[in-house]
Amino acid sequence: MKAILLLARYGWLVVLLLVCWEALSRFHLLDPLFFPPPSALFVTLGSLTISGEAGRQVARTLERTATGFGVGAAFGVAASAVLALSVTLRRAFQPLVSALYSTPRLTLLPMVMLLLGVNDISRILLVAFGTALMMIIQIADAIRAINKDYLDMATNYGAGSAMVILKVYLPACLPQIFTALRLAFGRALVLTISVELLSCNDGLGSMIWNSWETFSIEKLYVSIALAGALGLLFQWLFSEAERRLVPWKGQTS
Repeated sequence: MKAILLLARYGWLVVLLLVCWEALSRFHLLDPLFFPPPSALFVTLGSLTISGEAGRQVARTLERTATGFGVGAAFGVAASAVLALSVTLRRAFQPLVSALYSTPRLTLLPMVMLLLGVNDISRILLVAFGTALMMIIQIADAIRAINKDYLDMATNYGAGSAMVILKVYLPACLPQIFTALRLAFGRALVLTISVELLSCNDGLGSMIWNSWETFSIEKLYVSIALAGALGLLFQWLFSEAERRLVPWKGQTS
């Protein structure tokens, strides 16, 4: 019952669009060749699920995304902590980070593959790089927004660098860190699928590209829908984790 209520509250627009799409395709107001009805897409999804192809492709994409995201997030948080302790380092690295953040990640793929070869290490490294940049940018903004009075108070009471990070920086930055994690995972998933489109034989990106090459329109739609569903699922998971672990977010003092 709760699931039905949530669907009615948040999914009514999607359901309405699917019903309209079905009707327009059935009455040939939309060309079924290019816009197959959702009912046919669900049949295709079922066959791909039963054959195991959908599960394999999703698993490969999630494996690359999770690995790159984990490595990049860990490095981004650690780098942000180091930069938080040193104004000199922060000012020195800020232009470099800003320049790299503005550079499209896929343009770096040929260089990475030239150095490391055409393999999963290159793909995962590029995903990790994009994740780390997102984390550093977001956490740097959170650090700059911290009230300096809190830092001065902690220092005056004899708190060392580690204690300042744990008791001042971390609680103040935790809401922004979760926002950064949510945005970074979405960016990591997009980057993983984009890389798979260009240089991979498996994963959702490869599935999308192969569907286009073979003109498997229904499979193409299903592949894109699976990618969107993954993004929606993990955005919800991160939001739920943030709600439970950072209950003070949004509260005013």
